[in-house]
Amino acid sequence: MTHLAIERLRRRDATYPRLLAEIHDPPPQLYVRGCGAPALLDRAAVAVVGARACSAYGRSVARSLSRELAAAGLVVVSGMARGIDGEAHRGALESGGATIAVLGCGIDRDYPAAHGELARRICERGLVVSEYEPGVEPAPWRFPARNRIIAGLCSATVVVEARERSGALITADFALEEGRDVLAVPGEITSSLSAGTNALLRLGAIPATSAADVLELFDLAPVAASAAGLGTEAQAVLELLDGSPLSADELARAAGLATASLSASLLELELAGRVTLEDGVYRAAL
Repeated sequence: MTHLAIERLRRRDATYPRLLAEIHDPPPQLYVRGCGAPALLDRAAVAVVGARACSAYGRSVARSLSRELAAAGLVVVSGMARGIDGEAHRGALESGGATIAVLGCGIDRDYPAAHGELARRICERGLVVSEYEPGVEPAPWRFPARNRIIAGLCSATVVVEARERSGALITADFALEEGRDVLAVPGEITSSLSAGTNALLRLGAIPATSAADVLELFDLAPVAASAAGLGTEAQAVLELLDGSPLSADELARAAGLATASLSASLLELELAGRVTLEDGVYRAAL
């Protein structure tokens, strides 16, 4: 648990976030902790949400997408849950940007407990918020309720991976009800983790194939790929490719990475436009 002063924002307060106040059922108060100023709650923000039990593809997309969005100046908002949410926060932090975590329990809790260190890092330059006062225990019904706050703080919501009945789809529904933009990352048609996102696309959600698709809604341009930063493993792979083109097998041996880690790193580099793949050979992009 991060020991920081807890501030309460009431709906009548000037510091209560404007976009959140506009939703159908705004919380009467919002508890806040972290080093970020309450004004952070009124900055241009995008929610990045998805499955807890996500794939390596989903993790990589959530992290690299959030890294680029935060590098371009957006605040990344998510729920600090395992899976996509955690990767969204980590990506934003890697860029040096700001991120906000919305809890489904009392503001004095780091939930899940395994994300205590992540909560500490978020609080260093961002905020952790909750509508629940200290001491309130997590409960299953509190998490769908907190999703309206995630959507309510943001002009747009991006769903990275979601099963048919995923909680992330509840966040998307709240966003749609408030007339906010909803984007979905296309996924494999054979994967159950893509069933929810692909259904959103059928219903008219905006395809999110890169950070530029999101940034366009805010009239922002992507920053240079180098400035957005890369994960440690992705950076190591890129340095290997700076010397000469290599196949995936050659990269695995040279980098000493497991197959899943290498695949995630290569996907991150492809999404950032740092590498190209042709005839089974990876090359550093010019």
